[in-house]
Amino acid sequence: MTTLLIYDGAIADDAPERRTGGVPLVPDGFSWPLCRECGGAMQFLAHLPGEEGVVSVFMCQNDPGLCEEWSPTDGGNRAYLFPREGLAPAAVPPEGETSLGAVSALRTESVEEQDYFDATQAWVAAGRENESPVLGTLGGEPYWIQDDETPNCPSCSRRMDFAAMLEEGRDHNTSANFGGGGCGYAFTCAPCSEAAFLWQC
Repeated sequence: MTTLLIYDGAIADDAPERRTGGVPLVPDGFSWPLCRECGGAMQFLAHLPGEEGVVSVFMCQNDPGLCEEWSPTDGGNRAYLFPREGLAPAAVPPEGETSLGAVSALRTESVEEQDYFDATQAWVAAGRENESPVLGTLGGEPYWIQDDETPNCPSCSRRMDFAAMLEEGRDHNTSANFGGGGCGYAFTCAPCSEAAFLWQC
């Protein structure tokens, strides 16, 4: 069984539901992440509530391709695992590429196939892709475009748990930039309240 993330229409910028784009919901004391390479404010990509908390994903888009934003450790992206309660909309920096061009709600649909590619093909074959495109998967096993790059937790060094995979989006004008047709991968370590992100193409 594969849990697909399906586009579910537009949604409010600060909605607590699962979505890409908009404004991150954050705890008190949050500081907007800055790229380690260029120093600019990162772009907010996704708000992904789950059983272990809320995964919040950011990636630098100030100099696309120059800040090693594909790596989970080089400082061109940042992921957080926030508690589900006590979150409020963040103050968005006035400068930098900080937001996607659209906010897209994500609903989940379970498909019998175990493999993400096969599950997506089944969704397309059922004629549902045109109205409700697949935008990724939640949990299960990552579908790697290249080799397995599962990161280790920066706090405890254990192999992190796969949380979600994200497609770039349904419209290239408002999509994330994962190298052109790539996918982003989010991971968590719940005991350490850590998260990590990377992409492949």
